[in-house]
Amino acid sequence: MMKIYTLNVGQGQFVVVTGQREAFIIDTWVPLNPKTEIVNVKAALASILQGKNLIGLMVTGFDADHFNEVGLRIVLNKYRPDWVMYPKYFKKTGNADTCFSVIKSFEQQKEFRKISVSLSKNDTRFYRGEISSEFEFEIFSPHSADMTSSNNCSLVCKVRELSTGATYLITGDTENDRWSSITRYFGSALQSQVLDAPHHGSKNGISAEAIKLIKPDTVLVSAGYQNQYGHPDREATSLFTAHAKKWYSTHTTGGISLMTQVSSNEVNTYKFEP
Repeated sequence: MMKIYTLNVGQGQFVVVTGQREAFIIDTWVPLNPKTEIVNVKAALASILQGKNLIGLMVTGFDADHFNEVGLRIVLNKYRPDWVMYPKYFKKTGNADTCFSVIKSFEQQKEFRKISVSLSKNDTRFYRGEISSEFEFEIFSPHSADMTSSNNCSLVCKVRELSTGATYLITGDTENDRWSSITRYFGSALQSQVLDAPHHGSKNGISAEAIKLIKPDTVLVSAGYQNQYGHPDREATSLFTAHAKKWYSTHTTGGISLMTQVSSNEVNTYKFEP
């Protein structure tokens, strides 16, 4: 059974997905001086990854709340994944340079695969046995035609657990103008049991058209308690309520981590305490 751990790390994202033997991480935000209480990431990873092989790290975008040096060092130095997947580089930033320097240092210690994703007619949308024996990865974004901002260069990827067929749509900070192209290109292929709320539940993060095609049972929001942006926005949560059975957010009750179990026909979410 696939399990999705959406960690309470404040206004950013750090997610761990596990199968029977394998696991991978999505994003690495760990604030140095959090304004509110957050999960102890090292303790959470020790608990979640016990007995698991961390096969890879997916970076959905290069903004600091997704691609973060502190979390990156924890993941690479302790768990030493076999691959790192990230969207094609949009523009030069100090944060991205710092994080890629960490990856370069790790590369000198261990041979691993760097997977830079940008869709074109010659690029693959599917990653199967070459990077995982338990999961299939289907890429929907980014695409060169819509790389108009760092948010719209975010990685959008559907993960499917092979043994159960359980599905989870990873979305990064993708916004509505990019979703209009994604829905036009891929339509019902987007359908997934669990949706990672785009852009932390921003009102510009998802359209009604997109969520109708995704048809999620459950929406998971990574947002900080009392964050300055007001995420998740009421417009977004109204869409979640209208088009999903359930939605949960890490910003509730002072900040909580979530563990979501996904089987072929059932999704259940619980508070997670390592």
